[in-house]
Amino acid sequence: MAWNDNDGGSQGPWGQGSNPPQPPDMDEVIRIAKERFGKKMPGKKIFPILFGIVFILWMMTGIYVVGPDEEGVVVRWGRYVETTRPGPHFHLPFPIESVYKPKVTKVQRIEVGYRTRGRNTVDVPAESLMLTGDENIIDIDISIQYHIKPGGAANYLFNIRNPARDPHKAVRNAGESAIRQVIGRNTIDTALTTGKEKIQANTKQTMQTILDSYNSGIQVIAVQLQQVAPPTEVIHAFKDVASAREDRERAINEAQGYSNDILPKAKGEAARQVQEAEAYKTAKVSRAQGDVHRFLAVLKEYKKAKDITKTRLYIETMEDVLPEVNKVIVDPKATNGVLPYLPLGGAGMPKAGQGVGQ
Repeated sequence: MAWNDNDGGSQGPWGQGSNPPQPPDMDEVIRIAKERFGKKMPGKKIFPILFGIVFILWMMTGIYVVGPDEEGVVVRWGRYVETTRPGPHFHLPFPIESVYKPKVTKVQRIEVGYRTRGRNTVDVPAESLMLTGDENIIDIDISIQYHIKPGGAANYLFNIRNPARDPHKAVRNAGESAIRQVIGRNTIDTALTTGKEKIQANTKQTMQTILDSYNSGIQVIAVQLQQVAPPTEVIHAFKDVASAREDRERAINEAQGYSNDILPKAKGEAARQVQEAEAYKTAKVSRAQGDVHRFLAVLKEYKKAKDITKTRLYIETMEDVLPEVNKVIVDPKATNGVLPYLPLGGAGMPKAGQGVGQ
């Protein structure tokens, strides 16, 4: 069995009442009884009475009370019997049975990689230095909060080695193993920058898996990274790398901002030109289609009456052309003497189609 008796006066998650109750001193009880009743009662009657008194007192030592934040673990000759809930209970008196009452609701806190001494912290390099997945050394400190699971007091007492002397050792070992395993799957850049929350969650899950495999009865509440830093010997080089990384990110952000400013304008200009081209295309196509329809209509009429259509087209064409040119009419009969000249369309002159003097 991986459990040892509790030292006198030790507390922690055990709480008070961890030591099994001791029976009354028989010699002292007999001596007191003789002093009080020896002179009044015959010798043959005093021993049964004393035995009854001692038996009653002995049985009363089996009465115990489990606190609201405790669970009672009853053992008989060192073997687990049952777990009792808060309230008054009775077990067979010592040495037949004894009860242990660990605190199951109290949240315990331990530190891995460092120790708090008053207001100061002391680094523990043997726990804090570990290797990342890209073969870099990193210094990590974590704090762990846990408590005993409801109904897990017996597992905690019997499956954890020396819980009374060092109740945090198993949890600390599991936490150190878990954080090393998780860090070994991540790069140093992830651990130093954006991967801290994920590392905490994975460490908690890995810890719980380890403790459950031991059937420890312990529930991990939270794992928090207290410090994530490169080793002291190379911290300046890491700061230079971090500064260079910040400069790179700044340059990328500036380029991205310039891109975000130029691309929308270029896309808008391209869209405008495309729309103008589409509008020009639509106008040209529509005009061409209209001309075709008009020509086909004229052709249809032309086929019905070619001479009339020719004359109409000629007249319409002349009406479009003649108003834009200067016209001179010469009467062939009046060629003798002065040349008859009649300008039409000029200022103060009659227009085409109007006679002189009209």
